[in-house]
Formats: sequence, structure tokens, C-alpha cells
Amino acid sequence: MMNKDKSRKAFALHLCLLFTTLLIAVQIYMEFRSPQSSSFLGRLPTPDGHGVPDLSRDQGRRRSGGRGADQVDLSRDMVIKRQVSYVRSLQRNPAVMTAVGGTESPEKLADCCPVQHKHRKSQRWHIDLQPWANPNHSLEDEAKRFLDYITSPQISCGNALENGVINNPWITGSPWLACLDGRYSLAQQIKKKQCRVYSLGLGSEDKQLEVNLAKAGCEVHCFNPSIKVPHVQEAQRLWHHRLSIDWRDPNPAISPNKQHSNTKKLGAILNDFGHRKIDVLKADMESAEWKILENLVLENVIDKIGQLLFEVHLHWPGFEVSGDDSTVVRYWYSLLKELEHSHFRLFHSHRDDSKPQVFLQKNLLNASSSYTLSWVNTKWRHQ
Repeated sequence: MMNKDKSRKAFALHLCLLFTTLLIAVQIYMEFRSPQSSSFLGRLPTPDGHGVPDLSRDQGRRRSGGRGADQVDLSRDMVIKRQVSYVRSLQRNPAVMTAVGGTESPEKLADCCPVQHKHRKSQRWHIDLQPWANPNHSLEDEAKRFLDYITSPQISCGNALENGVINNPWITGSPWLACLDGRYSLAQQIKKKQCRVYSLGLGSEDKQLEVNLAKAGCEVHCFNPSIKVPHVQEAQRLWHHRLSIDWRDPNPAISPNKQHSNTKKLGAILNDFGHRKIDVLKADMESAEWKILENLVLENVIDKIGQLLFEVHLHWPGFEVSGDDSTVVRYWYSLLKELEHSHFRLFHSHRDDSKPQVFLQKNLLNASSSYTLSWVNTKWRHQ
């Protein structure tokens, strides 16, 4: 009796398993035969042997209501994504267009379906420090390397704009020079009245260059936290803004009402103003220039700038620059090498003999405490 019960239970279990397998097979068969899968039948040949759906059969085909409509929409989205990927693969390899009967040029395909741009460079947390000038880490060796670097222009500029007047680049006197060499785009942008200039300062610096650039047709924005109103238009193309450039994000522990809303990073100001490029960035920030420059490098804002005109101060390390004297100078030098890595080349250096002749509070190598440096981005093009 016990053997008969076991046999019946085993037979019932086998029957259930067989029935379940049959149901799964029927379900799979029905899914492949369903209308959703019909859009995958008409396929174009591709170089890798996989089919690409022809959407012409699905144009105008709509279903409404219920779960079926959601499935059709999801299927259509998958089809569209596959077809777009296929078109982009053709653009990357135009030679395979004949396999699908294509006759359009790669340029026309680019107009229709542009390839996504490469990812932007990732943000870094610190600059790359250069090796020490000498294994002994001596201040004199570091200072000599740094001073040689900032007093030796790397390229010559065919024409220079000195306080708004075109002069031979070897004529000095004014510390602020912009490069108008035909190899770079500033001269063309001035002629087309499409250049943009940002001037960063604290209110006491000379603005003659900005005034003349505005008269020449540039759009000039001066940032000065000391003016009384948020925005002032001095001339047709010259504006003043009550903003100061910082290198730090707002402190999240401080309520927005108590923060200085007129202090922002340059990248944030570009976004607020809707500007993508700056033809000339001039800055005289009284020892804040090192950290501001570091922020421009680390956040890739430096790539949006055509020319840099900076006054650097060497009588002390600068705001939030720490370490002993040798470490500070190595940091300064490494930061300028980061500019070189970003295709900036020094074309003008001006030593200010009216300032104290000290270097980190020392009389060292007959150095001045202030230099005005001008770089041009040799790979930069206005867009």
C-alpha cells in the first residue's frame, strides 16, 4: 500500500513538471510571435553581421491603453536607440556605407547625427608638482629656476596691444600687453567686434587697457567688489560688476543669507553670464592670484581662456599658500608649468621696479616683488 502511494505521488510530480515546461515553451513561442517582435524582422545588413531595425514599418503604428501600449513604447525606444547607434557607427567608419546602400557623404551624416563629444577632462584635487630644482631643496635654486622662467618669454608676438595701442612687442613701459599676432584669434575677434574681456581687480588698478579694448569693439566686464551697485554700464561695451573672484565654493555650514553673495568662482560667473569663452583675462588680485590660477587649472576653466594677463606678487606666499620658502617657490613654478601643459606660452614679462625689491621678504637674486606676465593659449580658438 505504501509503495502504491509513493508511485502515485512521483507520477503526479512528473506530470506537474511536464505541464510547467509546456507552459513556458508556449509563453516563449507567443512572445516571439507577438506584434511587438515584428518590428525587429525588417533589418538592414551591418558590417558586424547584426541587423538594424527599419523604422518605416512602425511609423504611425500606435496602441493605446493597458500594459500592451507600454510594451510597444518600450520596444520602440529600444529600436530607436539601436538605429541611432548604427548611424553613428557609420559616421565613424564611412567606408562601410556601401554595405547598406548609403550614398551620403560623412559630412552630411555629421550634420544629421553628430557624434557625441569626448568627455570633459575630469576635475582634479591638486596640481602636479614639478621635481625639486636641487636635491638639497635650497631656496636659492628654486628661486633661480622660477625667476628664469618668468623673465624668459617663450614665444614672440608679432604685434602687441599696449594699453589699446598696437606697438612693437619689444617696446615696454606699460605692464599690460595683449597679443595681436595673426597666428592667434584675438586680432580677428577685435575686427569682427566679437571679443570678450574679463578684468579681475580690487578697485585701484589701472583700467586704461580695458577702456581701449571696449573702444576697439570688445565686450569688457570688470569685476570689482568695492562698487556700490550690482552692475554699472560705463560705456557702450564696458560694464562693471560688484563681484569678487574666489577660488573656494561657499561654505555649506553658513546660511546663504550670511554669505557674501558677491564672491564667486570664475566658472560660476561664466555660467551665470552665459559665457563660454573669454578672449582675454586680466587679473590683479593682490596675492590671491595663485589660488585663483590653481582653481582655473583644476576645474578646467583655463581651457576657455585665450590670453592671460596676470600680476604676480612675490613678497609673501599668497593667500592659503603654505609651506617653507622652498616649497612655496616650487608650488609657484609647478603652477606655471601647468599653464604650459595647457598650451599657454609666455610672450611678455614686465618687472615692476617701483615695488619693493624683495622675494619672500628677502633680498634674493635682485628680484622684484611684483611682475606682470602675459600668456597666449597657442591652441585656443574662439567659438
